[in-house]
Amino acid sequence: IGLNSRRLSRNSAASPSVLARHFWSPTVFTRVALFLATNLAVLVLAGIVMSLLGVNPNQLGGPLVFAAIFGFGGSLISLLTSKWMAKRATGAQVIEQPRNDAERWLVTTVQRQAQAAGIGMPEVAVYDAPEINAFATGANRNNALVAVSTGLLRSMNQDEAEAVLGHEVAHIANGDMVTMALLQGVLNTFVIVLARVVGGVVDSFLSGNREGEGRGFGYYIIVMVLEVVFGLFATMIAMWFSRRREFRADHGGASLAGRQKMIAALERLKQQQRPSTLPAQVEAFGIAGGIGQGMKKLFLSHPPLEDRIAALRAQQATVA
Repeated sequence: IGLNSRRLSRNSAASPSVLARHFWSPTVFTRVALFLATNLAVLVLAGIVMSLLGVNPNQLGGPLVFAAIFGFGGSLISLLTSKWMAKRATGAQVIEQPRNDAERWLVTTVQRQAQAAGIGMPEVAVYDAPEINAFATGANRNNALVAVSTGLLRSMNQDEAEAVLGHEVAHIANGDMVTMALLQGVLNTFVIVLARVVGGVVDSFLSGNREGEGRGFGYYIIVMVLEVVFGLFATMIAMWFSRRREFRADHGGASLAGRQKMIAALERLKQQQRPSTLPAQVEAFGIAGGIGQGMKKLFLSHPPLEDRIAALRAQQATVA
C-alpha cells in the first residue's frame, strides 16, 4: 500500500510546546455554557419579537420549552452517540493490535500528534471506501475516533497521509464536534421558535384577528413551510461555519505534520477527487467534502480544495 512506499519516520514537525499554542481552546464546559447562554438569548429575543408583533408570549410558553428541548436534544444525542454511529455507518474497524507496518504507523503517528496537540489518544480505525478520505468524531476530545479509508491507504504516500491525520487530530483538538453540535442546537431552536411566531402572526392576519378561536389547520401548514424555509437558511449558516473550521484544521494539520505535507495532501485530493461516500453524520468532519457549483456551494461543508491550498500557501508566504 501507499504508506509502505516510503521509510517510516517518527520525527514530529514541531515541538509540543510550539504546537500547543495552535490548539488552545476553551474547555468543553465553557463551550457548553457559552452556547446555552446563546440559546437562552435566542429565547429571550423571541419573546421580545413576540411582544413587538402583539403576540402573547404566555400562549407560546409551551412551544418555547419545546424548542429548547428539541432544538438541543437532537444535536446533543447525535454528539454523544457520534462514535458509535460512525463505526456502525462506515463499518470502521478499530485497530486494537496492529497487524502490519501500515497499521502500526497509523497508530504511532496519531499517538504522537495527539500528544503534541494536548489531547487524549483517539481510537484509530480503517474503513472500506474507494475514495481518499478520513474523518474524526467523538463527544470528548480525550475520547475520540480517527478513521481513514482504504482508498487513502492505497493512494497516498506517508507524508500525505501524515498531514491528513494531523488535519483530523486538529479537528479534535479544536473541539469542532462539540461546537458544531451546539451551533446546530441553537439554529434548531431558532427555527422552531421563529416558525411558530411568524406562523401565529400570519394565521392571525388571515383569520381576521378573531379572538377565542384555536389554531386553524392553516397555521400548522404555515409552520411546516416556514420550518423548511428557515431550516435552509440555518443550514447555510452551519455550513458556512463548517467551511471556516476546515481552514483552521488545515492550519493545524500543517503545524503537526508540516505545511508542505499538508499542501501535498490537498493537491493529491484535488487530483483524485470524487464524491464522498461518507454518511451525512460524519461527512462534515472528513478531509474531503462534497462537490458543487453555484448555489449548491452554500450547502457544502468544505471549501473548494483550491481555496484551501491557496490559504496554506498564503500563510507560508506570510511566514517567509
